[in-house]
Amino acid sequence: MDVFTHHLLEYKKGLRTLVLHTTNVSNRDAIEKKLERAMIAHYIQAVNGTKINVFFGHSICIDVIKQMKFTSLSNLTNEEDFILGTMLGYDRVKQCERYLKRKRSSNNLPRCKLKSLASPKTEAIGALG
Repeated sequence: MDVFTHHLLEYKKGLRTLVLHTTNVSNRDAIEKKLERAMIAHYIQAVNGTKINVFFGHSICIDVIKQMKFTSLSNLTNEEDFILGTMLGYDRVKQCERYLKRKRSSNNLPRCKLKSLASPKTEAIGALG
């Protein structure tokens, strides 16, 4: 519960808008009570017989999670994986790299350098820095 308490503190301080906390199913009642008492939107998903994923944060973020209707994080589409990672605050560039890697492996897309995707104006600005 210490990690959950830390996640809750980060959310309350505004460091995160969405949190994913994986824990033992035995912690479910205590976690739900804390989130409900604090009036924090949440969504709890079974991982297996002993673990749960607890998503909590801004209600609009929870609504997006619910709309995805996935049963497991491993079942996310490439796009859903990207959206979720970005919403959780993961590094955007690394999320882009992960997305492209997943797309390439699932669609046999050709490898390309990200720089070639930038407009000439963007490249010129980058050269000035």
